Amino acid sequence: MPGNVQSIERAAAILRLLAGGQGSLGVVEIARSLGLPKGTAHGILRTLQHVRFVEQDKTSGKYHLGAALLHLGTSYLDANELRSRAINWADPLAARSGEAVRVGALLDGEVLVVHHVFRPDDTLQTLDMGTLLPPHACALGKVLLAFDAAAEAQLPASLEPYTHRTIVDRRAFTRALAELRETGWGVDVEEMTVGQAGVAAPIRGHGGLVVGAIGITGTVERICDTKGRPNPKLVTYVCDAARAVSRDLGGARW
Repeated sequence: MPGNVQSIERAAAILRLLAGGQGSLGVVEIARSLGLPKGTAHGILRTLQHVRFVEQDKTSGKYHLGAALLHLGTSYLDANELRSRAINWADPLAARSGEAVRVGALLDGEVLVVHHVFRPDDTLQTLDMGTLLPPHACALGKVLLAFDAAAEAQLPASLEPYTHRTIVDRRAFTRALAELRETGWGVDVEEMTVGQAGVAAPIRGHGGLVVGAIGITGTVERICDTKGRPNPKLVTYVCDAARAVSRDLGGARW
């Protein structure tokens, strides 16, 4: 049997991305969110525009869903499905890293923790599943925002500080997301909770759409070195788990 048609998967990812936002997106924003070359994204958008699945604003040049597309279904992977696909890889990640593992997805501008694995020791821990986290102050959220231009654009002009290390300046935060897209993983060091750090990586589905993130959390001393840099071995563990879940979801490139 022939394999999947990549261009159709990418077109579907663009439609889901547009459906997930509350406004229009430009070619650069779409290409950046899906990890596509600008020319590739533009070619797909022109085809979608030809069949009236998307429309282009004549003033801004940005794209939004077209009138011919009456209903696109669910914009993002259902949280329960994301959990069911990630659960097989979350436990091994906790065992390898020795840290707690969380899987998250964006929900109404916040990070919903859809799965949580306790740190594999005997310490008292609280279950985070179902918790909502501020996206700008945690590794999971920064990963999700970095690959979702619409969600990033909806952030408030003034970001709330949770600790003295929370990035609250929008320009600085935008630069941090750009760096994250280059590395492919994100980190927070005492940005939400003093003494705690986290590392996360994106989970991608069909067409490269980021549908969630998986990461570890723990004390700064266990996650980072004396200069606040995450342990490379832990970063590798997280990225390996993210790629494994992505493969299960059909994100073959990851």
